[in-house]
Amino acid sequence: MSKNFALIGAAGFVAPRHMKAIKETGNSLLAALDPNDSVGVIDSHFPDADFFTEFERFDRHVDKLRRDGQKIDYVSICSPNYLHDAHVRFALRSQAHAICEKPLVLTPWNIDGLQEIEQEQGKKIYNILQLRLHPAIQKLREQVAAAPDKVFDVDLTYLTSRGHWYFVSWKGDGHKSGGIATNIGVHFFDMLGWVFGDLQKSTVHIHDDDVAAGYLEYKKARVRWFLSINADYLPEDCKSAGKRTFRSITIGDQELEFSEGFTDLHTVSYQDILNGGGFGLSDARQCIQTVYDIRQQTPVGLKGDYHPFCKVVKG
Repeated sequence: MSKNFALIGAAGFVAPRHMKAIKETGNSLLAALDPNDSVGVIDSHFPDADFFTEFERFDRHVDKLRRDGQKIDYVSICSPNYLHDAHVRFALRSQAHAICEKPLVLTPWNIDGLQEIEQEQGKKIYNILQLRLHPAIQKLREQVAAAPDKVFDVDLTYLTSRGHWYFVSWKGDGHKSGGIATNIGVHFFDMLGWVFGDLQKSTVHIHDDDVAAGYLEYKKARVRWFLSINADYLPEDCKSAGKRTFRSITIGDQELEFSEGFTDLHTVSYQDILNGGGFGLSDARQCIQTVYDIRQQTPVGLKGDYHPFCKVVKG
């Protein structure tokens, strides 16, 4: 049966992927909310969806739909990170399940509060952790499981250049986004924990507004990581080719090739949820704890086992 959806954060970067996923899984978007009204993308998916720029009117509309027999089954949440907790709570109070973008919340104890609301309302909270559904990542997890006594050496490098707008937006405010490690890295940290097991040690070497780097020790991996939105830190071959993004995961001397297959992972995530799967609060806990701990640590500088890209960072 087709399910009814509402969407919070319709003007955001990731919202079109959710609209596409709702449509491709054969469901309906009845209502959408965003304080920004630049949401023409809705026309490509659900031109008949009602749209609101004020939460109060959206809230009233969702309640009216329920009372008129058109209850919202799922609320998809693509709002700024710091609002996720409140919008998930709204979804469950509206007697709907929540499908929330990462990071699910900014602090680990928020998960405890959401678990209580799940139990009270009898509804589920799902987090989009789409790298777990990527075939190359799933294959890697199988390979790691097949080598129970091996500890892998991993380098994670992700640079995605951002302009001056980034620091004006909520993404540049650490209180709202959680900072760079949370904003662009949380799904990678989730993937690392899912593949390599429990996190045992964390060291931060660099942590600034535009770059962060550190060392993580999992049960089955030693990981050096580097994340940045600063185009100055891109490899020279990327710069000369005019590329603005660089993504690499090496395991030992092998590069993990996972650049393909990203575009449809939200649809795969939705199908998984609708089929009775999905990733819930307990699945999200370790990556939320990881990025929270990174924010709390004092960087130690270039000491110990640090990522090679750290050497290019300006002091």
